Amino acid sequence: MPYLLPGFFCDRVIRERDRKNGEGTVTQPLKFEGQDFVLLKQRCLAQKCLFEDRVFPAGTQALGSHELSQKAKMKAITWKRPKEICENPRFIIGGANRTDICQGDLGDCWFLAAIACLTLNERLLFRVIPHDQSFTENYAGIFHFQFWRYGDWVDVVIDDCLPTYNNQLVFTKSNHRNEFWSALLEKAYAKGLTDGPLVQTAQSQCASHAGLVLGYYGSKLTIVPVQYETRMACGLVKGHAYSVTGLEEALFKGEKVKLVRLRNPWGQVEWNGSWSDGWKDWSFVDKDEKARLQHQVTEDGEFWMSYDDFIYHFTKLEICNLTADALESDKLQTWTVSVNEGRWVRGCSAGGCRNFPDTFWTNPQYRLKLLEEDDDPDDSEVICSFLVALMQKNRRKDRKLGANLFTIGFAIYEMHGNKQHLQKDFFLYNASKARSKTYINMREVSQRFRLPPSEYVIVPSTYEPHQEGEFILRVFSEKRNLSEEAENTISVDRPVPHPGNMDQESEEQQQFRNIFKQIAGDDMEICADELKNVLNTVVNKHKDLKTQGFTLESCRSMIALMDTDGSGRLNLQEFHHLWKKIKSWQKIFKHYDTDHSGTINSYEMRNAVNDAGFHLNSQLYDIITMRYADKHMNIDFDSFICCFVRMEGMFRAFNAFDKDGDGIIKLNVLEWLQLTMYA
Repeated sequence: MPYLLPGFFCDRVIRERDRKNGEGTVTQPLKFEGQDFVLLKQRCLAQKCLFEDRVFPAGTQALGSHELSQKAKMKAITWKRPKEICENPRFIIGGANRTDICQGDLGDCWFLAAIACLTLNERLLFRVIPHDQSFTENYAGIFHFQFWRYGDWVDVVIDDCLPTYNNQLVFTKSNHRNEFWSALLEKAYAKGLTDGPLVQTAQSQCASHAGLVLGYYGSKLTIVPVQYETRMACGLVKGHAYSVTGLEEALFKGEKVKLVRLRNPWGQVEWNGSWSDGWKDWSFVDKDEKARLQHQVTEDGEFWMSYDDFIYHFTKLEICNLTADALESDKLQTWTVSVNEGRWVRGCSAGGCRNFPDTFWTNPQYRLKLLEEDDDPDDSEVICSFLVALMQKNRRKDRKLGANLFTIGFAIYEMHGNKQHLQKDFFLYNASKARSKTYINMREVSQRFRLPPSEYVIVPSTYEPHQEGEFILRVFSEKRNLSEEAENTISVDRPVPHPGNMDQESEEQQQFRNIFKQIAGDDMEICADELKNVLNTVVNKHKDLKTQGFTLESCRSMIALMDTDGSGRLNLQEFHHLWKKIKSWQKIFKHYDTDHSGTINSYEMRNAVNDAGFHLNSQLYDIITMRYADKHMNIDFDSFICCFVRMEGMFRAFNAFDKDGDGIIKLNVLEWLQLTMYA
């Protein structure tokens, strides 16, 4: 039988365990596709061979886009290693800097602009580009780079085969023909984060951790290929990304002028207006001032422009907020960050925005405690500064399946003490204290807020309800904060015994005893087939319950729940306990069947489960909805009962093994299979 990857939920549990063990951090990054750089390099050195990456092999498939790979030039591409391209190839020459990045035939200016920003901070740069790599010492044709992706650091391994045309690099290249760090970084990014290097319509993942400033020209988020970018009379290129590489004040004719330095990732084509390289009024600028601004007339893609011109010509500026571990030791800069991952699941937690009050309350909710006010000597107001960033996950990766970016946003409500999921009535009668300025179809929506120290609830959502997707919610604050999912404890209420006359049977109990005797026979035990007949005979009399009858499989699960002697059958007492449970669950079902349709809406399942004494987190509520709701987001009676039977059985088994009550049990494979097979 071929090996199959673990399912989504199995993979998520493994990932959460790995996080607790420190994997995904800067010092212990995840291994992309399980490739271990150290082991692979050691193997190549031992075998005296050069590494060939089978995960991302050189060829037309690695070019990604069908349109790109079909170009005549691309069909003539030859994949070469740096030692085949030039003599004395070097990884980095004299330190990595922004002039090492020149855009090639690929329309990824947004990516290169972010990388250029990264070179301005060597400490951050070498977090992405491990610097102990070269083409001389222990060279094995293998390199690796590290990227931040959705809260995790990922180590991506590549071979050094690069696409060339007439012995020239086709994509990113350096001003130095024998320097290759930028070209190899681009290849690693293509492999690890984009499912192929041509990503003309995506935003840079790298910008999310570069930690510097990235400027965009124009209002489009979609960056078009190079050949469709338009150069204007002022020298700027419409639809193109630039790096902001410097901010200064210059003295000009006795007045201070604010200046912004930008760089075109092409390595050429510059602004030609005021303060450009060839601006005629540089002659009025003091010599020392020109030296401080490093003014020189060279076509390297970098130029100065006045702040006023910058504001006039550019419509969007993206600033990356660094996590605490990326900042320097200056205490005034240090922010804390909390990270939460979540999902919007149709029928359970995809409630849409505040315009949809019937479902808005079902969205994931995250409690935020702002504990300490800012240390601002110039501000007497008792206030906490924080930034909320909501990022969609994997929408770009799933674009080939028809997925587009959702329109997303969030709202913040003040709420003290309550640790439960806030219900519909709360949102009907309480206004938000803050919210994102707008809902927009961007990969990430972020905004800075100033609120008094208190307890709040953040509700991230899509604009429309019933839209499924994954997200990551981060909260940055100047002082300590606590951000966590609203429902984060899992437990079950212990049943309370009801006093009564055990010797006196009700009319219904007598009826059941008679039915049971008729079906069970002399041994007074019933199997799954017989249980099915009994339950369906009774349930069919309830015309207010929509059901196609209990299935044989669901009846087997019921027997497994109540079977105390391991016979695979139920005696009268076991059947009696089962029926009492079904009756109590039936009462809950009818309570939430508000329209008397015989079904309940899957969005109400959260409250129904809670009323039955099961207290879960949002991940488990999502699973219940996916497992038991139909395509119309309704749950019928037999699915409802089957869900509760399974939950009670799992809780009962777990608690039996959890002797010390610490919420952790240990099972070997035989024990695990015994419990899961007979459930």
